[in-house]
Amino acid sequence: MSAPRTYGRLGLDRDKAAWIAEGVEPHVVIKLKKNFGHIPEAQGDRFRFRHTPHVCTDLDWFMNRYPLAISPADLRALRGQVELERILSPDWTPPAYLGLREGEVVRPYQAQAVETCVRTGRLLLGDDVGLGKTYTAIALMLQPGMLPAAVVVEPHLAKQWKTKIEAFSTLRVHIVEKASAYSLPKADVYIFKYSNVRGWTTVFGTGLFKCVVYDEIQNLRTGTGSSKGQACTELSRQAATVMAMSATPIFGMGIEMHAVTAFLAPDDHPLGSKDDFQREWCTGNEGRVKDPRALGTHLRERHLMIRRTKGDVGQQMDRINTVVEEVPYDLAEEKAFEDLTRTLAIRTLSAGAAFERGRAARELDLLMRQVTGVAKAASVAAYVRMLLEASDRSVLLVGWHRSVYDIWLKELADHNPVMYTGSESPTQKQSAKEDFVAGRSRLMIMSLGSGSGVDGLQEACSTLVIGEFAWSSEVHKQLAGRLDREGQREDTVDMIYLHADGGSDPPMIELLGIKADQSRGIVDPSLDVSQARSEAHRIRDLAREYLRKRGIKVDEAGEIAELPPPPVTGAPGEEAALAA
Repeated sequence: MSAPRTYGRLGLDRDKAAWIAEGVEPHVVIKLKKNFGHIPEAQGDRFRFRHTPHVCTDLDWFMNRYPLAISPADLRALRGQVELERILSPDWTPPAYLGLREGEVVRPYQAQAVETCVRTGRLLLGDDVGLGKTYTAIALMLQPGMLPAAVVVEPHLAKQWKTKIEAFSTLRVHIVEKASAYSLPKADVYIFKYSNVRGWTTVFGTGLFKCVVYDEIQNLRTGTGSSKGQACTELSRQAATVMAMSATPIFGMGIEMHAVTAFLAPDDHPLGSKDDFQREWCTGNEGRVKDPRALGTHLRERHLMIRRTKGDVGQQMDRINTVVEEVPYDLAEEKAFEDLTRTLAIRTLSAGAAFERGRAARELDLLMRQVTGVAKAASVAAYVRMLLEASDRSVLLVGWHRSVYDIWLKELADHNPVMYTGSESPTQKQSAKEDFVAGRSRLMIMSLGSGSGVDGLQEACSTLVIGEFAWSSEVHKQLAGRLDREGQREDTVDMIYLHADGGSDPPMIELLGIKADQSRGIVDPSLDVSQARSEAHRIRDLAREYLRKRGIKVDEAGEIAELPPPPVTGAPGEEAALAA
């Protein structure tokens, strides 16, 4: 019996995670180009395809009609991609993992992400905050052929990652401290920081690292143009396996998803060129995706992204109690900046050069946010004082400007606040975290930009106060995730937004709704838009208790029955609390 007819050859380049088709007969080339749109019309001798489930499924289907010569090992690899659907099914049984510490386990949903990434070579893991993405990444690095591995993290999380890797596995870890290359000690995992990768581009280009993990990939949402973006591009290009992780990969408009996924496959972008993406997916030039749910579904169907919520894996849901409160706004603070604000506003709208207008607009934005934060800072501090003194709860208070922190520190000095902002070193941040978790301080002031990835705060705190807003609702979500995660002892986490009817707060609140729609549709396309849970009565109960402790009579309905004259002396911010 003669061998079956073939029309060319197909082989897998495992180092590059790509399929190469060669020697394809001319009439079959025509069919190949019609079914794989990325092949240039002029190309006719050698064709390259990504080693992904989507492409492999298409190649498998194509070869049913036009068989290509392929080795048994490569055929197994091709068919293995088709198994991904089986892996993601509920009845799939995960394999045993070697290299774990005694008593440690990889949960089934974590194993699904590991096995998917092993087969696809590229994965954006968007699991909800608190579902153990770090442990999923460690399990990935335990797979054959993944070492040495590189992990890129935010600077303040390097020690936390090292601690978790060594506690969960037998892998040896080295934290790269310098921004210039040096002789690396022998280790299995090398932890880089987004702040120092730019000095290691040449080393990345050698192909030393077989696997790379990007923690909080939204740090690269500005794309490949920056020095850290260029370094990470080279790191991804040389690695055979890339896992990017974030529960909040989009902080602004949907175009950021194109930038983020560029680091999964730099030479063969899974979403096409930026121009193609903007034309097909976006509306206008601002990068807003016109159908976020369609894009989210596309990412899942291509096995580029996996995301599970707490409900998907059987954990408790709906613990976030969102409360929005208005606090007094000091117009005198705004007036102090009136001349500068007016000048920047005029320059923003002037007919000058676009560069000058843009710079003025940025300066105006920064100024107005700072003015707003300062103008409501005393009122925010008074509200936090009420929370601290009405119960034994601890409070995580977040903001952005140093001038605002200074007011909070002065007003709340008697509560021994600790700081976790951009001004503290990693060692100082770790010390602040330890004091907060141990109860030596019941108040932590954290920067909006410092919340991602921090673990352990849930052991001591269930109250988050947003004292200044970020332009992205995903920043707030990340902060809430520091408390609403496994290890939280309370049934409900209070997330309190304190806004003012003035300054930059009103337009920011409006815009945050738009950005939240972009992220929700792409990250969670199957979810219906629902109203955030809000139980404001819980906070009103605290306010009632606060007043009662000070001898102010409050009736059963919560109305103040008798208001005493203001005290001559008292705790800082007390008068503002009464006014609030």
